[in-house]
Amino acid sequence: MTENTQPPATTGPHSAATELPTQYAPAEVEGPLYERWVERGYFEADAASDKPPYTIVIPPPNVTGTLHLGHAFQHTLMDALTRRKRMQGYEALWLPGMDHAGIATQNKVEQQLADEGKSRHDLGREEFVERVWKWKQEYGGRILGQMRRLGDGVDWSRERFTMDEGLSRAVLTIFKRLFDDGLIYRAERIINWCPRCLTAISDIEVDYQEDAGELVSIRYGEGDDSIVVATTRAETMLGDTAVAVHPEDERYAHLIGKRIKLPLTDRTIPVVADSHVDPEFGTGAVKVTPAHDPNDFAIGQRHDLPSLSVMDERGVITVHGPFEGLDRFEARSAIVAALREQGRIVAEKRPYLHSVGHCSRCKTTVEPRLSMQWWVKVEPLAKAAGDAVRDGRVAIHPPELAKRYFDWVDNMHDWCISRQLWWGHRIPVWYGPDGETVCVGPDEQPPAGEGWTQDQDVLDTWFSSGLWPFSTLGWPENTKDLEKFYPTDVLLTGHDIIFFWVARMMMFGLYAMDGKEPFHTIALTGLVRDEHGKKMSKSNPNSVDPLDWMDAYGADAVRFTLARGANPGADVPIGEDWVQASRNFANKIWNATRFALINGATVEGPLPDAAELSATDRWILSRLNTVVAEADAAYDGYEFAKASDLLFHFAWDEVFDWYVELSKTVFAAGGRPAEVSQRVLGEVLDVTLKLLHPVMPFVTEELWTTLTDGESLVITTWPQDSGYRDEAAEAELATVRKLVTEVRRFRADQGLQPGQRVPATLDLSGTGLAAHEEAVRQLLRLTPAGDGFAATASLPVAGAVVALDLSGAIDFAAERKRLTKDLGLAEKELKQATAKLGNEGFLAKAPAEVVEKIKARKATAEADIDRLTTQLANLPG
Repeated sequence: MTENTQPPATTGPHSAATELPTQYAPAEVEGPLYERWVERGYFEADAASDKPPYTIVIPPPNVTGTLHLGHAFQHTLMDALTRRKRMQGYEALWLPGMDHAGIATQNKVEQQLADEGKSRHDLGREEFVERVWKWKQEYGGRILGQMRRLGDGVDWSRERFTMDEGLSRAVLTIFKRLFDDGLIYRAERIINWCPRCLTAISDIEVDYQEDAGELVSIRYGEGDDSIVVATTRAETMLGDTAVAVHPEDERYAHLIGKRIKLPLTDRTIPVVADSHVDPEFGTGAVKVTPAHDPNDFAIGQRHDLPSLSVMDERGVITVHGPFEGLDRFEARSAIVAALREQGRIVAEKRPYLHSVGHCSRCKTTVEPRLSMQWWVKVEPLAKAAGDAVRDGRVAIHPPELAKRYFDWVDNMHDWCISRQLWWGHRIPVWYGPDGETVCVGPDEQPPAGEGWTQDQDVLDTWFSSGLWPFSTLGWPENTKDLEKFYPTDVLLTGHDIIFFWVARMMMFGLYAMDGKEPFHTIALTGLVRDEHGKKMSKSNPNSVDPLDWMDAYGADAVRFTLARGANPGADVPIGEDWVQASRNFANKIWNATRFALINGATVEGPLPDAAELSATDRWILSRLNTVVAEADAAYDGYEFAKASDLLFHFAWDEVFDWYVELSKTVFAAGGRPAEVSQRVLGEVLDVTLKLLHPVMPFVTEELWTTLTDGESLVITTWPQDSGYRDEAAEAELATVRKLVTEVRRFRADQGLQPGQRVPATLDLSGTGLAAHEEAVRQLLRLTPAGDGFAATASLPVAGAVVALDLSGAIDFAAERKRLTKDLGLAEKELKQATAKLGNEGFLAKAPAEVVEKIKARKATAEADIDRLTTQLANLPG
């Protein structure tokens, strides 16, 4: 639009600045504000509303959990999305809840029982489960209160729990459907087993780390019919049922099909040919233990090998003989010693670092174990999940992470869903006295009669959380919530669980909801790290409790720091210094708004006509609308860092440091120009506070309601770009800013204090900046040139000429001496860098990064010489 286009307007009364304390105290503001929002129902969504829906379901934190920086990070971003959409006129629902966290919660209660000298078996299943429910009521859900502290604008009236009545019904319903469709089955397979938790665990519950083990090479067989295999798990050799070699490995061609003696046993095992074996790795021969290794299990399936389990669920050896009753690690040492005594140890390597899986709950080494478990046949479900992204129904953001998603869903193995726990959704299958198997749905009666028993296992926690986007809205009933708010809009979660939770929700959502995707967009975030880029961990000193930072600096400071680091899909470094800087920003907003109110900033009435606006007013309104457009684009692209950085620099640099400062002389003069700028400043603050509100809800709410007397930012209207632009005003103010910046730099170079006043003449003829002279003089602390004025320095800047009399402000002799010394050092640095860069021998040997550093030193020295030479030339005498 042209520069004469009428800018946008906001109307409404305002309150006096005296309502604002002189300092912002987050601890006094945040709690009462949040409770007011909840009491007034601002976060409650109306399924009967005719507004367009916008839905986010929270990734349910564990009932045992507490708020950590990862939670605070993702919750900040989800809250920002929801608050903005609510202000844009959507019926926004951010649905909260918790996961029952099977293993974690059961472990908590078992630890309590252990302190009492008891185990769950002393109580029995029913009493133990009652004890867990009691623990959940007493101790569970601390994180929900912490979410309030962070400012999460969730609909507490719709809070759900994965084991509440409605979600339990959903679990039974989908299990029955999958079972009847042949997509759930029971089979004996290799699973991750925790010998301490005594249950199968999912892949995401396995943490891999480099452990120092021992690699031993063992000779199987005798003479020409012997073969050497290497292993770090010698104890499993008791369950070997073959040795495998590559079919094209000529070294072992004479052995394929033969049987060789398995050491320490009375068994012989075959040598089989399998293309899975890498002939280039180790000896090119591998021991095959189908019951204790997933790859070996697959080889065993291909060659019809028996699977022999050699240890029980606690990792104790069960094979009859000298090692029976030993713990697996005790057996490992004993078996190696026995083999060494027989001369069968060909080589040993210790320590040998290798990747070992550990239970994420108790840190016990995970044991691959052959076990009868329940499985989901994922192939058709995974295909549907892949197709939904490929055909554009679901977008992954950032797009480059889509490959990870496809790598997972296109190669997904059947999913083990049973867990050997008592806390969780019990598998709804009954076994009869004559081998019958019956799956019972939520409205069906289990079979009666003697000999019928229910399966003892419960379902993997990920099974129920995979239903979260629709079970929380009332499915399997056709509720108003489900009709209004499904599919949800955005799933915002860390890229680290794309394989586990995201894929499962996609599979179940498409299956249960007749092909309707569970969300339109998957927005993937990175992980929060410390300021050095290292992973935060409770076991490391770099772990941070976000509540401590909120106590010290306020929730807004923590939220803004996290959002400002949130580039799509990238990890987020964060340090306390950055939170302090965000606290300073919150204080700057507070102080600047308070100053504006004291000086009459208002939102009353329409904006003045463009003809009444000064160039400074037109510039800030033009910039304001540009920022609205750019912030919208950043939010729409999930570029939270870009949006936050944009708003930070606009508010601090342009509004507070320039517009407010340039307007001080106008306010002081009074009259109609002051009234115009007071209204413009009110408009700018109104819009800026709205733009910042999604990320910094507390300080912006307190300031905005004081400025406007409006009810709440939570329910007000999001700003819109009117299209108002004024390129001429932006160019004019760019010149003013350049003039002020250059003269300030000169003052600093001459050693003048920021507040030190200096006599000066200011020639603005021909620049078109005459209207800004008083403001420029005020910003530069330039007093009029009186009698006896003698210019000692003259600066041509942006077409203007500033002449200053520094005779009473600077010791010119001392300053010349200082600058001359600095110039000499810079010239010496330039000479040394130039010499090195001119030395061909040095350049041929020096690493590229060293050469680049010397080039940078040379460039810096050249710039310093230019600057110092200019400063010396500007000194009088």
